[in-house]
Amino acid sequence: MNFRPLHDRVLVRRVEAEEKTSGGIIIPDSAKEKPQEGEIVAAGTGARDDSGNVHPLEVKAGDRILFGKWSGTEVKLNGEDLLIMKESDILGIVG
Repeated sequence: MNFRPLHDRVLVRRVEAEEKTSGGIIIPDSAKEKPQEGEIVAAGTGARDDSGNVHPLEVKAGDRILFGKWSGTEVKLNGEDLLIMKESDILGIVG
C-alpha cells in the first residue's frame, strides 16, 4: 500500500468484535456494532506547533488502540475498509 498519513493523522484497521457473548450467545450480523478497537497501519510524522516545530505522535504502526464510536473518516484502500483519524481521536493504547 502506498499511503502515508500527513501530520497528526493515523490510518487504522478495525479489529473485528467477538461473534459470541461471554455467556455463549451468538450475535447476528444485524445486531453487531462496528468495533471501536483497531490497529494502526500507518502514522504521520506529527503535529506542528505555532513556531513550526514538529511534535512526534505517541502512537506508531502496530499499536492496538481504542477510539470513539464516531471517530475518523472511512476510506477504502486496496479493497480494504480503513479509517483515517487524528491522534486526538484516539482514546488510548491497548496492551
